[in-house]
Amino acid sequence: MSLEWLVAWGWSLDGLRDCIAAGIQSVRDCDTTAAVSVACLLALFVWYCYHVGREQPRAYASVNALMQGPDAAGLQNGFVYCQSAECVRCSHSEGLNQKLYHNLQEYAKRYSWSGMGRIHKGIREQGRYLSSRPSIQKPEVFFLPDLPTAPYFSREAQKHDVELLERNFQTILCEFETLYKAFSNCSLPQGWKMNSTPSGEWVTFHLVNQGVCVPRNCRKCPRTYRLLGSLRTCIGNNVFGNACLSVLSPGTVITEHYGPTNIRVRCHLGLKTPSGCELVVGGEPQCWAEGRCLLFDDSFLHTAFHEGSAEDGPRVVFMVDLWHPHVAAAERQALDFIFAPGR
Repeated sequence: MSLEWLVAWGWSLDGLRDCIAAGIQSVRDCDTTAAVSVACLLALFVWYCYHVGREQPRAYASVNALMQGPDAAGLQNGFVYCQSAECVRCSHSEGLNQKLYHNLQEYAKRYSWSGMGRIHKGIREQGRYLSSRPSIQKPEVFFLPDLPTAPYFSREAQKHDVELLERNFQTILCEFETLYKAFSNCSLPQGWKMNSTPSGEWVTFHLVNQGVCVPRNCRKCPRTYRLLGSLRTCIGNNVFGNACLSVLSPGTVITEHYGPTNIRVRCHLGLKTPSGCELVVGGEPQCWAEGRCLLFDDSFLHTAFHEGSAEDGPRVVFMVDLWHPHVAAAERQALDFIFAPGR
């Protein structure tokens, strides 16, 4: 349309009526171009639905599914025990590196070698890394090179997840208190695991253990379980991912030990933190605080103890493993594949 014609038309009512009529007529006619466009959009929508349908399911099933589904195989007292001699968490055989390299090659064939430089380097030289690391930090299974190293992390490292956990402090605490009512002096309630300690008692209640969901336990903590699905950096698809309630009785000391890898940040949300309790990572002591998260790298030599009295009650934290903030998205996807449970 020319400018002169627009001016002459002058936005008259007759012009407006003609414009509306022309629009209605074009819809009725449904010309070839419009039909082709609609067909293309419909085809794209069908392709998208097919593509989404083929994707792997989320790490966390719905709570309703857990309520109705059978317990997972391999559960004893609600806790997943390793039943494979080839488990990467437990195996220290000379063939482990070859197995990891095979898994990496399989991943690269399916997807890409892009972004795999550090993982390739880590697997290729894993023996040298683990043997030459200073004694303060010696991950037992896998060391990813060139990650920033520190015993503790600031809250800003995983700000979203830290704030989400702290906002839900009361929810998690209430579910723990309901569980803890089942304790007695003569037996360990179903779903809890007794851990070995030189003194005292340390028990854990896992929702996720080594990347495997524990359905029976999740049914007992449905709101806490749902919360895991809202965390952006929770490790839920490989053997290095855990989420549990951890309880130290007064007089308990946990033997100094190293975690399996440096690719994760272990987060402790304090639920009950009486005086006389401390966490020591890389020789640096820290105290828990109720309703606050404490982030640390458990590939450093670490221990925890509760020196309070019986009147103080237990020290209780909700523990969840998050990705190290400097592990890239492509690396996370590859590590989930390489260290998938049961692989």
